[in-house]
Amino acid sequence: MISPLNGSATPAAPAGDRRAELRQAAQAFEAVFLRQMIGSMRQARLAEDPFTSQATEQFTEMSDAQLADSMSRQGSFGIAEMLLAQFDRSGGQNPATQNPARPAATPEPNDE
Repeated sequence: MISPLNGSATPAAPAGDRRAELRQAAQAFEAVFLRQMIGSMRQARLAEDPFTSQATEQFTEMSDAQLADSMSRQGSFGIAEMLLAQFDRSGGQNPATQNPARPAATPEPNDE
């Protein structure tokens, strides 16, 4: 889990540590997204199960959460990888992933 910011002055983390923290945060986001998606799919059932109880629903939610965490760790959806690529482009941590062919924005001339 990512530790909360505590406001104390600490030296900047090395790039490898920062990358690992970003990867962990991206995987956590992917897991939350997958939990929501799986939960939404379960709500779309066609009929009520007569054997459903609060205990079985709670077990199902825990099972879905475990499934989402596992899927996130395996990288089967790729959401975490896309987030890491976006972090690299926006943070300038890895110049090799930036798009050098993209020209800088230039202001449009006024047609007055």
